[in-house]
Amino acid sequence: SSIVKAVRSGRRIYANIKKAMMYIFAVHVPIAGMSLLPALFNWPLVLLPLHIGFLELIIDPACSVVFEAEPEEPDLMNRPPRKADEQLFGRSSVGASLLQGLGVLLIAAFLFRHVLSHGGGDRLARTLTFAVLTIGNLALIWTNRSRSGATLASLRSPNPALWWISGGAL
Repeated sequence: SSIVKAVRSGRRIYANIKKAMMYIFAVHVPIAGMSLLPALFNWPLVLLPLHIGFLELIIDPACSVVFEAEPEEPDLMNRPPRKADEQLFGRSSVGASLLQGLGVLLIAAFLFRHVLSHGGGDRLARTLTFAVLTIGNLALIWTNRSRSGATLASLRSPNPALWWISGGAL
């Protein structure tokens, strides 16, 4: 039974590290994009150092506490063993993360440009875009919690750290 417990624990740890890696890759796509778009298109700055610092105050605990505290998924021990040469962060993981991050980036960039083009001003556009990035950040955490089930189904799995991080960010 101790061997089974060790395998179960190793699989949970590996799965949670993979989820955290996918999240950290995805969440930095919109941050990098909203930092580069103003330089490329001569827009006013979107993210100031304080904004990036605040976002990192969500990202770091999410990676180190929230994903580590994730309980095992129900089918964890029914999965076949992973191949020894399998990469932690392979092509499909990078692709999925990139798509998630691009989704948040497109929403944030569209909102920023829309507010500016309708006379909302830099401050309003920056504020609304930062709110979208913060909510998008939380959505990426919630989405990456479970690789096998629906995001809403993951609400039933206990993770107090997730609630603290979400509440603090909001």
